[in-house]
Amino acid sequence: MPLRDIRAVLFDMDGTLVDSDGAVERAWRTWSAEYGVDPLAVLAVAHGSPAESVVARVLPDLDPTARAAAAARQHELQYDDLSDVTATPGARELLDLLEERGLPWAVVTSADQRLAKVRLAVAGIEPRVLVTIEDITHGKPDPEGYLRGAELLGVPAERCLVVEDAEVGLAAGRAAGAQTAALKGLKGDVELTDLHQLAALL
Repeated sequence: MPLRDIRAVLFDMDGTLVDSDGAVERAWRTWSAEYGVDPLAVLAVAHGSPAESVVARVLPDLDPTARAAAAARQHELQYDDLSDVTATPGARELLDLLEERGLPWAVVTSADQRLAKVRLAVAGIEPRVLVTIEDITHGKPDPEGYLRGAELLGVPAERCLVVEDAEVGLAAGRAAGAQTAALKGLKGDVELTDLHQLAALL
């Protein structure tokens, strides 16, 4: 489907609209030290995935209560680490363009609501629709979050563009039936160097 036929845009948050890579990595490294796991193994699977699913992969023997506590600890490490969090290049330009064109947009993130709100606020981004891990049952790569975002915008997922910088998120977008725009050298229906490029294409 040509981009001109897109009726809404669904954005991932971390690494897509918000440059928080440094804070995310610091939190996972600290968490790994606390839980006695290899930080490189954790970072290899953490990007874009819900904290609880990462915990389940690297500490599969934890019971559900301990797994939830470990995921909560990972979020806790990120809440106040905002020193270098900012909007990604082109993010505000792109969002302004969407507003001018009357194209609705939403943020669909693997973060919890508290973390999403503080990061978006620091980046100066105020979505009317925000879907967090607390709003759904299954996180990325399950399509539930993107389907929920499309539903809240009142647009069929097939007419949405999902913008992502992680393979799990792109998989979720594809599974939802949406078109995908991929950052960081990943493969999508549209492949982007940054959000300035997407603004130009739209």
